[in-house]
Amino acid sequence: MKKTALHASLASMRLPFLLLPPICVGLGAAVASLRGFGLDMLHLVLVLVGAMAAHVSVNALNEYDDFRSGLDYNTRRTPFSGGSGFLPQAPDKKHVALITGLVACVITAAIGLFFVHIQGTALLPLGLLGLFIVMAYTRWLTRAPISCLIAPGMGFGPLMVLGTEFALTGLYSFAGMLASMVPFFLVSDLLLLNQFPDVEPDRQVGRRHLPIVIGRRASAGVYALFLLGSYVPVVVGYYLGIFPASVLLALLTLVLATPTAIGVIRHADCVQALLPFMGRNVLIVLLTPALLALGLFLNTASEAERRPGYHPRHVDARRAGMSEIRPLPSTAAPSADPVPAGGRSPDNRVR
Repeated sequence: MKKTALHASLASMRLPFLLLPPICVGLGAAVASLRGFGLDMLHLVLVLVGAMAAHVSVNALNEYDDFRSGLDYNTRRTPFSGGSGFLPQAPDKKHVALITGLVACVITAAIGLFFVHIQGTALLPLGLLGLFIVMAYTRWLTRAPISCLIAPGMGFGPLMVLGTEFALTGLYSFAGMLASMVPFFLVSDLLLLNQFPDVEPDRQVGRRHLPIVIGRRASAGVYALFLLGSYVPVVVGYYLGIFPASVLLALLTLVLATPTAIGVIRHADCVQALLPFMGRNVLIVLLTPALLALGLFLNTASEAERRPGYHPRHVDARRAGMSEIRPLPSTAAPSADPVPAGGRSPDNRVR
């Protein structure tokens, strides 16, 4: 069958791998909801489109750079790593992958500028860092072990989760920072483990990620530490009273994480034996932040049910260049103590 430009564009997007942005955006929206903000559905959809475009961009540019460097001809493809393998079959379509990546990056930048306009310039540093990671990851950031390790987690963790929170509320919070550290550790771990099969091909094109620099066995130890680190913010947030008890749902994936970490350490040098654990790792990466977001949304729902007079604060971004936070009028009778003893205030602080 003839390989068309549409086929090349869709292949470079790596559509089956685009599940993370909705989960990370959902986590940022859950933090905004936890803090008592109503969710503007139009803004939420725009944030999601921008996040998806960012992921498409980094995927397509990675496809283009891996083909251009010759890596695609040497890499060992697995269901979880190695790219789509499309361009070696249709080398005349490499420009399509490049155009797809650049157009997606422009879409992300345009949506980001819209939110900078309505919510404020405090979003700008995150946006600029995000665009830098998208453009520089494959060509430059993979040539240093630390930047190669943390850049993916930064993109899907603090940048995407905090960016969503700010786009929806006009503010950052410590709750958002804590929540963002869960995908930070998990997504960094995802890319780290996916590098295990590609040590030799990656070394030939000048990459210097951890499995190349310190070896697979030592990198397996780093994987286990990062996996453990992804659960620490959940426990710390609950212990400090920042998160409600419902976030402990995220700890359910420890049932998968524990044997997965043991398996990765045990089979670090055998790629074939690692494949089942790479599959389980994908489930952990997707389920843990999804369960965390679910726990936060469940708390908001129970708060609204328990306190009939409770209304989320409304973020009014209709006035160009600024955002105002206004409480909606309450239907409940005035009370000397608007937060019952032992309850939580709209920003979720225990009183």
